[in-house]
Amino acid sequence: MQEWGQKLTQAWRYMLKRLNAWWVFRRCDAVGRGARLRGKPHIERNGGRIHLGQDVCIYSYLATVELYAGPGAELVLGDGVFVNNGVILSASQAIHVGARSMIGPHCVLMDNDFHRVEPQERHAGGVCAPITLEEDVWLGTRAIILKGVRIGRGSVVAAGSVVTKDVPAGVLVAGIPARVVRTLTPSVS
Repeated sequence: MQEWGQKLTQAWRYMLKRLNAWWVFRRCDAVGRGARLRGKPHIERNGGRIHLGQDVCIYSYLATVELYAGPGAELVLGDGVFVNNGVILSASQAIHVGARSMIGPHCVLMDNDFHRVEPQERHAGGVCAPITLEEDVWLGTRAIILKGVRIGRGSVVAAGSVVTKDVPAGVLVAGIPARVVRTLTPSVS
């Protein structure tokens, strides 16, 4: 009898998690099957579009995940993407995260400067350029990806790195600014 009660409790918790995900993700334009959520992210569609693929998983219980799509912007998370606590994805034009990519805690991806450096032009607004993470990319804790960057398939960005330029496929980059440290050996399937 006790085993049956435990199974019922587990089923009830699972159902509550799915209802929570459905309720929070209602702010998105499209959500694939199996999308999971732990905690409550801040989702803002200010005239933009947010698309979550199948089996996307977002952890937002220790620190809030922020998903933002400005006017006319597009934020797309591909199938099987994992987003950890405290991540900020801010799209003023476009951010595309490829399938099975993993974004570590407190990473920041911003496709806009929001202001210029020159004092006389600071209120003119920033320059936008899309960010693309191809499939199977892994961003380590507190990595920062700036506007106009494309990270190639299977590449890894080390923790604390600032990526300002394109990263080729299958490499490890590290540093400020990030530079290629080594080529990764492909896994044998």
